[in-house]
Amino acid sequence: MPKPTKGPRLGGGPAHERLLLANLAAALFTHKSIKTTETKAKRLRPVAERLITFAKRGDLHARRRVLGVIGDKSVVHELFTEIAPLVAEREGGYTRITKLGFRKGDNASMVQIELVLEPVVKTPSKSKSKKVADAPVAAPVEDAPVDETDTVEQSAPIEDEVVTDAAAEVEADAADKADDTK
Repeated sequence: MPKPTKGPRLGGGPAHERLLLANLAAALFTHKSIKTTETKAKRLRPVAERLITFAKRGDLHARRRVLGVIGDKSVVHELFTEIAPLVAEREGGYTRITKLGFRKGDNASMVQIELVLEPVVKTPSKSKSKKVADAPVAAPVEDAPVDETDTVEQSAPIEDEVVTDAAAEVEADAADKADDTK
């Protein structure tokens, strides 16, 4: 279980927060989806995902670790027998948080946290090596004889240089005016 945070905690003290998160996790595993406040859901997510990771391991030690957090044996049995096989292919991200709006009484932000039980769809990743290997190879270029000439061709002045000279003149005029005003 993650280390308790410093500062304000859910429910008052650290022991009450652990109990609250354990009960929320048990409800999540029983109903597959629960509606709660955003703060509680954000604190529940790492706890629930860690418990699911233990359940995926499936050994006796993992079961006892989960039983140490969630005391209800029927919920732990459901987690190990029903939920863990459904998320066996997934490497994390077992929960999804969806915002629902605000609660009517106290305007608290409400969310729905649910288990992601859909199978993982693996998309074929395109690696750079495949792109290079699959790229069409250009036909080899034949060496053409080069005509050697001793004359150097003169090119016309580039327009950028002309613009730069004009810009330099404008800047010089502006600098002269600035010096005159001082």
